[in-house]
Amino acid sequence: MIDLHGYGPRLLEGALVTIELAVLSLVVAVVLGLLTASAKMSRNWMLHKVATLYTTVIRGVPDLVLMMLMFFGGQIGINMFTDMLYDRFDIDIFINVNEFVAGVITIGLIFGAYMGETFRGAFMAVDNGQIEAGRAYGMSHWLVFRRIRFPLMMRHALPGLSNNWMVLLKTTALVSVIGLSDMVRVASEASKATREPFTFMIIVALIYLLIATFSEWGFARLQKRYDVGFGESH
Repeated sequence: MIDLHGYGPRLLEGALVTIELAVLSLVVAVVLGLLTASAKMSRNWMLHKVATLYTTVIRGVPDLVLMMLMFFGGQIGINMFTDMLYDRFDIDIFINVNEFVAGVITIGLIFGAYMGETFRGAFMAVDNGQIEAGRAYGMSHWLVFRRIRFPLMMRHALPGLSNNWMVLLKTTALVSVIGLSDMVRVASEASKATREPFTFMIIVALIYLLIATFSEWGFARLQKRYDVGFGESH
């Protein structure tokens, strides 16, 4: 029997924090990815330039640096803003950057750029003939998007979406550096206290592997659903 020295419950709590962080970050990333893909495909040059700048910056700066900038730099920026409010309007407030919120926003921003490229490629892979057929039947732009373009796009996007999710899941480990008590930070504290790093880190690795395994199964089910009506030749 493995002796966790009483850290078992904290590891489980940390695992739940990791899952919540990953899922919420995925939601942010998907929304930003769809917006980014739409902007890069837009005829509006301003939207295209902004989206291009966003993806270039995100893909060019290391994830850890962005995490530190968002958390510590964000706190400094908020402090400067609240100091300005106090100096000019005598409004005395203090806003503390929450580690969980900072983690969700940062990871969401990072993977929003990658999702944007995934979705852009998937949108471009959709046959325009089917979209034109929907419009010929009198469908509105929103109905064409919801009933035709989005389902067809998702069929092409799911492999990339699955890969991005797996990388995002591992990236959640970075939040331990800003003080969030995810399972990596708990395992690190337990390792230092007990001097048994292998015991706790192997458990963390197994939990990540378990989540990844269930994720692979879920994405396989989604892929099968969106592949309905298409032969193997597609």
